[in-house]
Amino acid sequence: MRRLASRAATAAVLALALGASARAGAGDGADATRVIAQVDAADCDGLWTERNAIFKAAGYCFRSPRGIRTFGNAGCRFDDEADVPLSARERERVARIRATERRFGCTP
Repeated sequence: MRRLASRAATAAVLALALGASARAGAGDGADATRVIAQVDAADCDGLWTERNAIFKAAGYCFRSPRGIRTFGNAGCRFDDEADVPLSARERERVARIRATERRFGCTP
């Protein structure tokens, strides 16, 4: 139950951050600063999980111990992220998550 609540909180923070960063470009950056201040290790974990779940669903073969431990490699088909057949929408989502991870200082 706690893990589910943490994922919901992470999704909420991500949505706020992405929205706040878009708004910050058009005006007051204070919203983005407040959102970034609320990010912790659990949020970085949630972002990592969301990003890599997209790759897992598309058949990516994980190399890192964390990726293998979290998702496994059963049924994987692609060793290189660049070869994974993602839709334009999925690629945009991954790019936005990566940008958010960088802004928050999350480690890969």
